[in-house]
Amino acid sequence: MDSITVLMTSPMSDYLETQLKDRFNLVKLWTYSSKTDFFKHNSHSIRAVVGNTKIGADAELIDSLPELEIVSSYSVGLDKIDLRKCQEKGIRVTNTPDVLTDDVADVAMGLMLAVTRRVCECDRFVRRGLWPKGDFRLTNKFSGMQVGIVGLGRIGSAIATRAEAFGCPISYYSRSEKPETNYKYFSNIIDLAVNCQILVVACALTEETHHIINCEVIDALGPEGILINIGRGSHIDEPELVSALLEGRLGGAGLDVYENEPEVPEQLFGLENVVLMPHVGSDTVETTDAMADLVIKNLEAHFLKKPLLTPVV
Repeated sequence: MDSITVLMTSPMSDYLETQLKDRFNLVKLWTYSSKTDFFKHNSHSIRAVVGNTKIGADAELIDSLPELEIVSSYSVGLDKIDLRKCQEKGIRVTNTPDVLTDDVADVAMGLMLAVTRRVCECDRFVRRGLWPKGDFRLTNKFSGMQVGIVGLGRIGSAIATRAEAFGCPISYYSRSEKPETNYKYFSNIIDLAVNCQILVVACALTEETHHIINCEVIDALGPEGILINIGRGSHIDEPELVSALLEGRLGGAGLDVYENEPEVPEQLFGLENVVLMPHVGSDTVETTDAMADLVIKNLEAHFLKKPLLTPVV
């Protein structure tokens, strides 16, 4: 397969890059000075694209690669891929579900605990030598808190299972009720926000879920409520979130994703009731290697004319 040209859209994992280089003719988009230069040298040779949460395959890229057959995404999210364009052109699309579920759900739990028990603030308190001057203030108990989840898919369900172990009552909002669960279902996200203490965003990013967390939802969650986002930054109206935190209309937030990554609103940096992570929900050695293996296996399956392991389109 070393004659097949595969485009990698941005730096991902060294392991994935090595595996691609060993099997295919690998082209790296970021090594070119301009798109014009890149397309001039490669547009008619590329048969596969490997993208991620930063750069996937938009309409411009797809239309510029007439020989493109497959987009294999190094992520579970598909918001950076023009799926409609792929369907129109008969281009196959795969992603990496399941293998990252546990890690992302673990991070969601970590954020919930970090915000409620002020873990990061406690760490700074000790490091600054403040403990000898007096005890740290009381925090809030996490066990038993009412947890609402937006999107009860693979990751949302894994979060629910973990939160249940802490004695947390679970409720959720999604496009439709899940008959296989006993969790309380809300058909309206506002009602979910009113009836939970922690709201966790775990749904896919689509046109319908863009800014699903808006002013109304934040106000329904209220000044004692906590918002956790391990989905995508654009799920939340970020300026409204910042305003609500600064004004005390929201009790706290734990964020792993942002609207304009890697840019993060500077107003959040000084807030002790906010925990910030740099979009690392699935970034463990074990999971990134498993994701890379799945990308490779999907590409190999496609070019060997075998069934794809995780087809989307």
